[in-house]
Amino acid sequence: MAQEGNSTRQRDFAGALKHAALAALIAFGLFSLLVGIRTDTGSGGALELTARYEMLAAFVAVAFIGAFLREFLFAGATFDAASYVPAALRGFAARIAPFLGPAFLIVALAVPIIFYDNRYILDLSIQILTYVMLGWGLNIVVGLAGLLDLGYVAFYAVGAYSYALLAQNFDLSFWICLPLAGILAAFWGILLGFPVLRLRGDYLAIVTLAFGEIIRLVLLNWQSLTGGPNGISSIPRPSFFGLPFNSDEGGFAHTFGLEFSPTHRVVFLYYVILVLALITNAVTIRLRRLPIGRAWEALREDEIACRSLGINTTNTKLTAFAIGAMFGGFAGSFFATRQGFISPESFVFQESALVLAIVVLGGMGSQIGVAIAATVMLGGFEFFREFQQYRMVVFGLAMVAIMIWRPRGLISTRVPSVFLTKEKPVDIALAREEGRG
Repeated sequence: MAQEGNSTRQRDFAGALKHAALAALIAFGLFSLLVGIRTDTGSGGALELTARYEMLAAFVAVAFIGAFLREFLFAGATFDAASYVPAALRGFAARIAPFLGPAFLIVALAVPIIFYDNRYILDLSIQILTYVMLGWGLNIVVGLAGLLDLGYVAFYAVGAYSYALLAQNFDLSFWICLPLAGILAAFWGILLGFPVLRLRGDYLAIVTLAFGEIIRLVLLNWQSLTGGPNGISSIPRPSFFGLPFNSDEGGFAHTFGLEFSPTHRVVFLYYVILVLALITNAVTIRLRRLPIGRAWEALREDEIACRSLGINTTNTKLTAFAIGAMFGGFAGSFFATRQGFISPESFVFQESALVLAIVVLGGMGSQIGVAIAATVMLGGFEFFREFQQYRMVVFGLAMVAIMIWRPRGLISTRVPSVFLTKEKPVDIALAREEGRG
C-alpha cells in the first residue's frame, strides 16, 4: 500500500511538473513581446528596443509556480471562493443585499454635491454611468435573451450620429433628437435581427461583429454625410428647458441668480445620464416580469424547448435586438452632446468588447452586477493610469481570476421574474378529473 501511495504521488508530481512547464511555455510566448521588450523613441526619432529579461523571467516563474501548486495541491479542481467565506459574513451579505440598490442610488445622487469642485471625479462618474447604461442595454440581448452580440457599438454609433446630424441640419433640440436617435437605433437593431434569426453561438457572434465593423466603415467613408475620418464637430449642447449654460443674460446662471460656472453644465449632464440610466434599469426590470421577458429567458435556456411551447422565437429575438439597440442609441445621443465632437474612432470594436466584458463580469442578467462591474472596470482603468504599461496585463489577469473563481459573474444570483406569494389550494375532485383526462 505504501509503494502504491508513493507511485501515485510520483505520478501526480510528474503530471503537475508537466502541466507547469506547459503553462510556463505559454506564458513565455505571451509575455516575450509584451513584457520582455520595451520600445522607446530615441533622440533622433528612431525606435529603440530595450530587453527586459529579468521581468520576463519573473512572469514565467510566477506562471510555472502557480500552475504547479494548483495542479499538485488541488489536482486541477476549480477553486471555490465561497467555501472560504465565513458563514456569518455570507449571512450578513445576504441581509444587506436588498439595500445595495437604494444605497448606490443615494451615493449616485450625492456625487455632484460632494465632488462639485472636482471636475475629474464628475467626468469619470459621467463616463461610468454611460457604460452602466450601455451594459444594461446589452444585458437585454446577452444576459436575458442569450444572444451573443459583438457589434453593440454599432447602435451606440447610430445614436450618436443621428443626434449630431438631426441637431445640426434641422436645428432640433436634444430632447427631440433623443427619442429619434433611439428609434433609429432600434430600426437598425431590427435590420440586424433578420439575417441572424437562424444563427446561434459563434456564428451569431461573427455576424454581429461584422455588422459593427460595417457601420464603422460606412461612417468612415461616407464623407459627404458623416464627415469621414474628420467626424462631426460643434454638436449643439443640451439646455435646461431652453436656458443655455453660458454667461449671457438669458443663461441658466443669470436666470437663477447664480454666479456663472462651467460646472453647472457638467452637473446637469451628470443628472441627465443618471436619469437615462435609471429609466433603462426600470424598463428592463419591468419587461423581465412581462411575458416578453419570460420569453427572452426561455429562449436563453433552450431555443428548441421555447419553440415547442409555442413561443414565436422570431418576434422574441427581434424585440431583444430592437430594445437593446434603442438604449444603446440613447447612450450614443448623450455621448455626442456631451463630447461636442464624434468620429468613427470613438466606435471601434474595443468599445463592444468592453461593454460585453462589463455584462459578463457583473453577471449576465444581473442589473446591480453590471453597475458594480462598470464601476470597478472604469475606476480600475483610471487607478492604473500611472502604470499604463502594466494596466492591461493586470486587467487581463483579474478577468481570468474572476472567470475561474466566479464563472457566472460577480452577482450570479437573480430574482425570479415570476413567483407565487402564497399557495393556491387545488380542489381534489378537479385534480382527479384532470388525472382521468
